[in-house]
Amino acid sequence: MIELQLFKEVDLADYTLLEGFPGLGLVGPMTDSYIIDKLKMEYIGYIKSSSFPPIAAVHDSIPMFPVRIYRDEKYKVVIILSEFIIPPEVISQLAEEIINFVVKYNIKQIISIGGIPSQKPTNEVYAVSSDRKRVEEMESLGIKHIEEGVVAGVSGIILVEGMRRSIPVIDLLVQVNPSIMDPKYAELAIINLQKIINIEINTQELEEESKIVEARVREMLKNAKEGHEGYKNAINATGEGPSMYA
Repeated sequence: MIELQLFKEVDLADYTLLEGFPGLGLVGPMTDSYIIDKLKMEYIGYIKSSSFPPIAAVHDSIPMFPVRIYRDEKYKVVIILSEFIIPPEVISQLAEEIINFVVKYNIKQIISIGGIPSQKPTNEVYAVSSDRKRVEEMESLGIKHIEEGVVAGVSGIILVEGMRRSIPVIDLLVQVNPSIMDPKYAELAIINLQKIINIEINTQELEEESKIVEARVREMLKNAKEGHEGYKNAINATGEGPSMYA
């Protein structure tokens, strides 16, 4: 069973939901954690399940749920941040719960952030969308649209459900080397995210703080890895996770 709870009732109408569950290159967690930090986003809720690793995250001496929900009122952005790879048996249920959350709070669109494997990554960023209009918008912004492929995990289910329920969903995919976790991937994601939504993030600071960001994400996932045996089968010692696009 999945439980999504907010600490208080908030108005999220016309917001954009960003999600980047851990996957190839850890693009999503790096991007999410950096945006949350730079915008000083408000921690407004959590998602929990008996299938999740039995851990509590501790940040700035405060215990927190390992899957958290944040919001920024200025830019009307909601972010779901996970500190572990979602167990396969609850992926579909979690995706459905997120879709229900979007519908309930009149959130206008979902943007998933992930990676595409490449031995020689370029700066090109790709997108898949549940909405034909969004496809055309992506192409006009210089973001290539993928015509054939498979989107895996929570993002894949959200993409299909978005199509079925007429909810605009965009998967923003950065080329990554499967054996490397590089903060540059998050920089590319943010640069292209800013083409899609009204959000101002200084990516120069990401470059300057790359070692700190990388260490933070590695430590975040290391703690979850140690707390759940199933997680150990999904992520290796380098911090590499399963591909969100295969």
